[in-house]
Amino acid sequence: MASGTLYTYPQSFRANKALIAAQYSGADVKLDSKFKFGETNKSAEFLKKFPNGKVPAFEGLDGFVLSESNAIAYYVSNSQLHGENSKDAALVQQWISFSDNEILPAACTWVFPCLGITQFNKQDTDRAKEQIKKVLSILNDHFLTRTFAVGERVTLADISLVCNLQSLYEQVLDPEFRKPYQNVNRWFNTVVNQPQVKKVLGEVKLASKMATFDAKKYQEIHGSASTGGAGDSKKKEKKPAQPQAQQPKKEKEKPAPKPAAVADEEEGDEPKQESKDPFAALPKGTMNLDEFKRVYSNQDILTEAIPYFWKNFDKENYSLWYCEYNQNLEGKMSFMVSNLVEGMFQRLDKFRKNAFGSMIVFGESKKNSIAGLWFWRYPELAFTLSPDWMVDYESYTWKKLDPGSDEAKDLVQKFFLQDGDFGGKVVADGKIFK
Repeated sequence: MASGTLYTYPQSFRANKALIAAQYSGADVKLDSKFKFGETNKSAEFLKKFPNGKVPAFEGLDGFVLSESNAIAYYVSNSQLHGENSKDAALVQQWISFSDNEILPAACTWVFPCLGITQFNKQDTDRAKEQIKKVLSILNDHFLTRTFAVGERVTLADISLVCNLQSLYEQVLDPEFRKPYQNVNRWFNTVVNQPQVKKVLGEVKLASKMATFDAKKYQEIHGSASTGGAGDSKKKEKKPAQPQAQQPKKEKEKPAPKPAAVADEEEGDEPKQESKDPFAALPKGTMNLDEFKRVYSNQDILTEAIPYFWKNFDKENYSLWYCEYNQNLEGKMSFMVSNLVEGMFQRLDKFRKNAFGSMIVFGESKKNSIAGLWFWRYPELAFTLSPDWMVDYESYTWKKLDPGSDEAKDLVQKFFLQDGDFGGKVVADGKIFK
């Protein structure tokens, strides 16, 4: 039976998967009470065991180490949670993948602004709501004749689904929204009230009112960061997949830890120490990039943002680029490919106020590709202006576009909308850098 220490911070629902699994199996899993996110996981001792510096991370009494929450949950669980036979075991893995790929990203996008962790983006939130409706409909049909996700007992599938749905049920799925999904509601309440689950999650209270963007809390967490729009020059916006945004310096943020854990395994390298702004000596240009980002985030993209872009694009001081990922993605799951993009965005954080990018992951798991459209305040490849920005760009093939060409107009519309005819390629995920 597995025994060891779990490194994480309180209420990380990625870590909760492993803690619940341990409750069922009887595994002796203890939390490291001295763990401090951003310090412990950056120490030389920790990185020697877990080179990627991510949490949750597990260290067995026998010295065996593991990262990635699903792997940890599997290791500390028992055969009952894996599925009774090979077919059930495959179905368990299917639902775990469904939970991480179809539920988790949309949950982050919708819930995080409600907790002040990230800035509100109307288009992203609307897309997330539609995605949640879609997955709840799928689950509702599935649970019409089933008590649990696979078989007749709780498995890792139920644990993963519950942990990824918890913040939705607690924050935004009010009675009216969840009313059409009675089968899912019954299943969710059944699982969260299992003694082993309740011991980890405590009392899960369903939302009585749909939470909305909390501008005051956002200011408390981000200091002087603006709540006026996605393009405000003072804003330090973090996307849902980035953990730094949910690790505020202030102690007063109480509800944040639960959804903060959504992104903890996607943590990448932090920007290096402060250096001179590479854009400081460059011409300011005539385009108000902050205003464009506000229009893009808060108004209709097709009728407002795209016309605004073409009316105000400064051809003298800005340049427009198309890129394609040129490294091997064979065998990688879709969420892993999306994480590559998120990691790139994180490392380019100080590039935000001078650039805008739309990246799309195409295809399906193990058969993905990545392409993107960017523009920035520099006539050539701006990544070369700073060593901090050169980590990822050589993994892409870059093509400078003529802003007056039909090709540029076509690509701007499709990538700004993240929709359209991409030569038969199916959009699996989309990320906006702003």
